[in-house]
Order: sequence, then structure tokens, then C-alpha cells
Amino acid sequence: MAAASSELLTGWCLFGLSLLAILAFCWVYVRKYQSRRESEVVSTITAIFALAIALITSALLPVDIFLVSYMKNQNGTFKEWADANVKRQIEDTVLYGYYTLYSIVLFSVFLWIPFVYFYYEEKDEDDTSSCSQFQAALKYTLGFLMVCTVLLLIGAFVPLDVPQKRNSTEWEKVKFLFEELGSSHGLAALSFSISSLTLIGMVAAVTYTAYGMSALPLNLIKGTRSPTYERLENTEDIEEVEQRILRIKSKCKDGRPLPTRDRRNLQQLEERLRILRRRERHLEFIEKSCWTKFRGAMRPLQIIWGVFFILVALLFTISLFLSNLDKALHSAGINSGFIILGTNLTNPLNMLLPVLQTVFPLDYILITTIIMYFIFTSMAGIRNMGIWFFWIRLYKIRRGKTRPQALLFLCMILLLIVLHTSYMIYSLAPQYVMYGSQKYLVQHNMTLVDGQPGNVTTYVPKVCDADAPKDQCTITRTYLFLHKFWFFSAAYYFGNWAFIAVFLIGLIVSCCKGKKSVIEGEVDEDDSDISDDEPCVYYG
Repeated sequence: MAAASSELLTGWCLFGLSLLAILAFCWVYVRKYQSRRESEVVSTITAIFALAIALITSALLPVDIFLVSYMKNQNGTFKEWADANVKRQIEDTVLYGYYTLYSIVLFSVFLWIPFVYFYYEEKDEDDTSSCSQFQAALKYTLGFLMVCTVLLLIGAFVPLDVPQKRNSTEWEKVKFLFEELGSSHGLAALSFSISSLTLIGMVAAVTYTAYGMSALPLNLIKGTRSPTYERLENTEDIEEVEQRILRIKSKCKDGRPLPTRDRRNLQQLEERLRILRRRERHLEFIEKSCWTKFRGAMRPLQIIWGVFFILVALLFTISLFLSNLDKALHSAGINSGFIILGTNLTNPLNMLLPVLQTVFPLDYILITTIIMYFIFTSMAGIRNMGIWFFWIRLYKIRRGKTRPQALLFLCMILLLIVLHTSYMIYSLAPQYVMYGSQKYLVQHNMTLVDGQPGNVTTYVPKVCDADAPKDQCTITRTYLFLHKFWFFSAAYYFGNWAFIAVFLIGLIVSCCKGKKSVIEGEVDEDDSDISDDEPCVYYG
């Protein structure tokens, strides 16, 4: 018992160290992208907090899987200390952890982030007092609170019963799983609300992460254009624009006013010249910086990382495709949320995770790496595309120049995407997420002993699945939240197909695009010249 407690304590200590690492990462991440001229303490703290909560919630997934797996030996028997009370205590501890973290997620999405966003929006208005800002922000935030209340009420009272299929043993197993998920109204309400947010996160993942998984590796492989060559081209453009301006101005040397068309052309050319000169200053700074020389020296390593990332992206996509294909062929159908019982078409990740799970914390490291990979690829997609509302571009994400409102949007999108990663990991390794490395004993009768007729009963360990006795295998609390409502699972299933399609389209688009400018997205028409006071060194 002491040894068990010691190992469990070690697991929780690793979880605590992960929390510290997550907080440090979130601080660096947000500070890297926030605007130096428009930074605001409250929005910065809110962004760091929101991103940290998302990552901490995901960090609880491998802990949940480890705890249910750790209660059993590899031969399928429970450990001596894992009696019914201890099992229930561990399950309740993890469940309460999810309750706490998911409640904080709802608080962030429906109250804190909207309030800070609208408060800062009102601050941009002239002659606005702090009291007026507070009242206006609170008024808009009440709308989000009403949405949250509606979702909680729907989740608490929506019927979970679904039409049954006749003569379907597969459906009976699915129904049994649903019954095992519990009947608590509080759990259902929270699960429905989180599933609704995860559904939005799925849309964000399909939009940004799928594209980022193709854009980030290929941009690393292709690299950026030479700053010297770009500066030479920019100088030629400046000279051409200056000559066109002189030709237009020469028309009014005798004092005659310029025609309307020429005045409009002159205004456009002067604006174009302003942008080209700003590009000239940025390119000159980049060309002389030590960072550019360092990146040139590290170019081979950058190509290696790009190749590695594209291989990882292909591994994820192939695993996701095989998992979805398995559900399409062997699941209980759309009315069950395409729940799959067991694995018929295995995929690489589903094979790798259970093996790593036997050597703690290798699987923890792998899942954390997967989540961080999703974060980086999502960020790459958001940075390349910007934040859009349908066809309207709301904000751009740039290093050292991201406005507080855009930063809040960014962290909320990443929060929703990270919520969806739990289901993505389940899609890639359903058996692992449900049961970890648990096994149970199956009775096996032998009719031959040392060449003599006989009847001997033995017990053989078998990997836990839906056929396992109720008291022999423990379902993770993560799975409880993922499949409380079958219609969300069905939506996630179709979302995975959309994810694969967008990744392939993004791969084609990224292959066809040329090299990026070394100052890609750093100099735009709507930027002010003040932004040139502190050029950002970290381009790419």
C-alpha cells in the first residue's frame, strides 16, 4: 500500500510539474504576440489564464488514463490495495477535477473573457468613464450568461433515450455503455455545455488546425525569401513609384489643378510609396540583424523539423482516417454516435499508446506532445489566415503587434481547440482512452493435459473492451464526458472527415504557394508608422 501511495504521489507530482511548465509556456506565448503599444494588464492576465486552463484540462486526460490502468496488474488482476472504496475514491477525485476545470472553462468562455473583451472595446471610445465601460461590458456579458444558462438547462433535462434497433446485440452493448455513464443531472448539464463548446472547437480545428498542420511544416521546409533579394526588389519598386508620382505632378507645373482621376492616382501612389518605404526600413533591419545570420546557419535543422512535422501530420491523418473508417464499418451507427466497441482496423497511434502506457510517463509525454503539436499547428493556421467571422476578417495575429481584443479571441479559439483535442485523441486511440492498458481474466477450458484427457479451467488475461464484466474494467472519467450525448459524438465523427479533407486541401495549397516574404504580414496598409519604432526580430 505504501509503495502504491508513493507511485501515485509521483504521478500527481509530475502533474504538478506539468502545471508549472504550462503556466510558463502560456506566459511566454502570450507575451510574445501581444502588442507592445497597446498591451493591457487585465487582458494579458485573462489570455494567459484562459490558455493555461485549456492546457491543464488536457493534462488531466493522461492522468485519468494512468489511474484506471494503475489499479490493475498486467495479468488482469486488481492490485491488493485497489478495493472497491479505493477505486471509487480515485474515480471521484478525477471526476471532481473535471468538474472544477470544466466549470472554470465555462466561467472563462461565458463570463470572464467576454467581459474583459467588451470592457476593452468600450475603452477605445472617446469620453467614456470607467462606470460606463463597466455597465456596457456587463450588459453584453449578460447575453453570454443567458446562453450558458440555456445550455445547462438543456443538458440537465434533455432525454438521453434513443430509438433501439431490433435484433442488434451491438446496440445492446451501446445501450449498456450509455446506462453506465450515470444519471446525474449536474453531470449531464456540464457535459452538454462542454460538448457544445467542443463542437465549436471542432469547427475551429477544422478551419485552423487542419490547415496549420500542412502550412507549418511546408513553410519550414521551403523557408523564407532572402532579405537582400527582397530589399533589391523593393528598391526598384520605390524608384518606379517615385517616377510615376513625378510624372503626375509634372502635369500641374503651370498652376493648373490636376484632374480628379490624376489626384486619385497620386493619392494611391503616395500611399503605396509610404508602405514601400516602411518595408525598406524593416528589410534593412532584418538584413543587418544577427538573428537572420543565425537562422541561415540553422537552416538545415529547420528543414529537418519541417520533414518531421509533415511526417507526424501524415501519421495523425492516416490514423484518424483508419479510425473513422473503422467506425463507418463496425460501429453501432449514427444513433449511437458511431461508438465503436473494440478495434477492428488498428492504426499506428492506437498500437503505440498502450505500449508506452506500460512505462510511465512515456504515454503522458506523447499525449502532451500531441496536444502541443495541435497548439502550434493551430497557431500557425490562425496566423496565416487571421481571425475571421464568416467572410469578414476581424483581426490579424502578429508577433509583438497583436491587439488585446485579438489576443483574447486567439486564446478563446485555442481554448476551444484544446477542448476538442480530447475527442481527437479518442478518435485516434479509442480503446486506450476508454480503458488504458487494463486487462481482465477470461475463463479458458483445456481438454488436454500432458497428453491425457482432462478438463482444466484456466484464466487468460484479455484487453478490456465492451464485453468485459462491469466490475472488471473501469471506464475513464474522460470517456464519461465525451459520450454522454450520442448526437455530439455523431457530429464529431463527421467533423473528423471534414478535418481530413481540409488537411489535404491545405497540403495542396501550401505546396503550390511560393516562399513567404521574410516580413510576411508585418507591414500592411492599415498599420501606422509608429509600429516601426520597435521592429520585431523574430520573423518567419
